Amino acid sequence: MRQLHRVNQFQRLWQLSQGEAQRISVAAMAQHCYCSERHVRTLLRQWQQAGWLQWHGAAGRGKQGELRFLLSPEQLRQQLLSQQLAAGEAVQALQVLDVAPERLVKMLRPLMGGQWQNQAPVLRIPYYRAMEALDPLQLTGRAEQHLVRQIFSGLTRFNADDVEGDLAHHWQHDAQGREWYFWLRPLLSWHNDEPVQAAQLVQQLQRIMQTPQGGRLLAAVEHIDAPHPLALRIRLRTSDYWLPQRLAHQFCLLPHPEHADTGSGPWRLTHFTRELVRLESHARWHHQRPLIQVVEYWITPQLFDRGLGTSCRHPVQIAIGDPDELDTLRPVDRSISLGFCYLAPRFSARFSQAQAKTLLALIQHSGVIQQLPLDEGLITPTAELLPGWPLPAPHRPEGTLPATLTLHYHLPIELHVMAQALVPLLAAQGCTLTCVFHDVKSWRDDIDLSDADIIMGDRLIGDAPQFTLVNWLENDAAWQPLRPAVLQAPLHAIARQASPALRSAAIHQLFQQLMRDGHLLPLFNYRYQVFAPPGVEGIQLNSMGWFDFTRAWIPPPAAGGAVQPAPEPVP
Repeated sequence: MRQLHRVNQFQRLWQLSQGEAQRISVAAMAQHCYCSERHVRTLLRQWQQAGWLQWHGAAGRGKQGELRFLLSPEQLRQQLLSQQLAAGEAVQALQVLDVAPERLVKMLRPLMGGQWQNQAPVLRIPYYRAMEALDPLQLTGRAEQHLVRQIFSGLTRFNADDVEGDLAHHWQHDAQGREWYFWLRPLLSWHNDEPVQAAQLVQQLQRIMQTPQGGRLLAAVEHIDAPHPLALRIRLRTSDYWLPQRLAHQFCLLPHPEHADTGSGPWRLTHFTRELVRLESHARWHHQRPLIQVVEYWITPQLFDRGLGTSCRHPVQIAIGDPDELDTLRPVDRSISLGFCYLAPRFSARFSQAQAKTLLALIQHSGVIQQLPLDEGLITPTAELLPGWPLPAPHRPEGTLPATLTLHYHLPIELHVMAQALVPLLAAQGCTLTCVFHDVKSWRDDIDLSDADIIMGDRLIGDAPQFTLVNWLENDAAWQPLRPAVLQAPLHAIARQASPALRSAAIHQLFQQLMRDGHLLPLFNYRYQVFAPPGVEGIQLNSMGWFDFTRAWIPPPAAGGAVQPAPEPVP
């Protein structure tokens, strides 16, 4: 605070001439700085020694001397910010800078990306909005879903299309798939260095089961206990061979039972405000430790006002560095998302199955998706539900549509563009489409969809895509009307199937039937892309469109302080 006070005093003096050289007396400076003449002389001596200004005084009381400024207050604040960050004091920097957001943005720009500070690698990511509270049971944002998996562990975790042990080293089950044992790794540690106890994990899983989301996800679970300090026993009402995948779901990430922000994952949360989210590596994590020691999200909306819209341009283009210099950042990875935006008709007395099929065929044959006024390269029309699962061939539009239809949809913004494109398309068929927008990122149980003839949404698919699709049908509010009569029996049969190959075939068949029957039309996928400045390596997009912080690394600085170029890979 004392440094900031000195900068503020210097700024008052600098504002007298807007930094131009001037002749002024010590008495006038003292009056303007709200201090004594003796203190002004002390400040002038200190500032001159620090290289902030030059002062040539004149003998005699009230005489004017020559004052010349060598630095501006903005440059001094930049120095102060750099010093605080170099000392690992990001939180203190926010507290003492006391500048308007647009000025803070300008000062932060050169400090984004990868830096070595205090002999530790730090990764700073500019972000376009404040984060939701990091509660695994409530999150909807893609960035937050990525973050909670960095902070919290589950008994199991997804690894691409498969599932592997996380807190659990391995598991086993009886011949009927109804009694499961999950054996924990020894010496597990929470972020506060307390040992992880099996009884704590039982307590948290029981709490999750009492929530609507967790209750649906773990509906087959009858009893959980800890028969051994390193074991959890889970008894099921009916066979469910999805149990390891269910325990890897976001809802089953396990915070400390008494400290909701404390997990046992590779990164511990050390600061969480609207302006700054800071993670530090967990020294006692049970897998390979991260190579970067600190990850910071600097929440600076103004940084993204110049045409980009967001830090993750339409939340799929991540810029690790100044987005204004996107052309100078290097694209390090790109992929087509497995997740998709979709349209789902709801049959009723006013909207028949035949009319729903006519609507889907009209959309597919019209080319409306290809003609959406969106940035080139942002989306691609969906051709496969999953790789190797092509969509059924579209029908020819037959019959007529109802005179009126009501569409409900939520974020992202591309669905708003799609909704607006559907209005004239249906109007040409004599159907008036009423669009109802919900400012949410997924359908919740408390959203009223009773008058919806059509819904549109965004189905995010991370790892284990087949399980994710099944879980979507089991739990998403969009499918509630269809579950009792259409979905419940095939979903239960899939869960009771021990063979992964037979489960996969049954899932494929179920979704093909849903699409052929007019219940579902995938619309388009996003094209994920991540850009990084030189000096940030090891970045590879994951299925969430982010990158694993435990794999990224920053080359150490050379002797002169510059970051060394990344070495060429060994053939």
